[in-house]
Amino acid sequence: MAVNRVPVLKRCRSLGLDPIYLGIDKKSNRQLKRANRKVSEYGLQLREKQKAKFIYGVLEKPFHNYYVKADRMKGMTGENLMILLESRLDNVMFRLGFARTRKEARQIVDHKHVLVNGKQVNIPSYLVKAGDTIEIKEKCKGSQRYKDILEVTGGRLVPEWLEADAENLKGMVKELPSRDAIDVPVNEMLIVELYSK
Repeated sequence: MAVNRVPVLKRCRSLGLDPIYLGIDKKSNRQLKRANRKVSEYGLQLREKQKAKFIYGVLEKPFHNYYVKADRMKGMTGENLMILLESRLDNVMFRLGFARTRKEARQIVDHKHVLVNGKQVNIPSYLVKAGDTIEIKEKCKGSQRYKDILEVTGGRLVPEWLEADAENLKGMVKELPSRDAIDVPVNEMLIVELYSK
């Protein structure tokens, strides 16, 4: 499996992204040394695509597949793309507050700790649907790891399209998110322009 080993804060700096969107509280004190070059239209579009890929932890090929799927769906392609990315299981785990970062959520799903509608799912890219219940397996609920996670994510706001029960490590997808409910600083229209060339 391909893994991006670039330090997270360095990557955030280069994309002009706040680490908070990744669930990281650290701040980088370094300033990016960049000549005041004019960025081309293509450069802007590429940066938006890289930002979306980096935030959701998706590589190029799966990301392109999401774009193709979003293009086939009814409605605006850009909004559909963001909704598809947002309804990935690892992202939903992160949004519910059952993981500090999306990477940790991905690992939790990989380690078979997650049940969707009572069935074990170990695919981080699994797309949840409205009405799905997501919970941590009974035998994993008591572990110290989840107590630590809930301590950190306790103050985090759960989006209104999700319902979280932190006590029982259980959550429910009330509905699929609308674009307004997704607080990710990505201009999806630039991504659509990039792919439609």
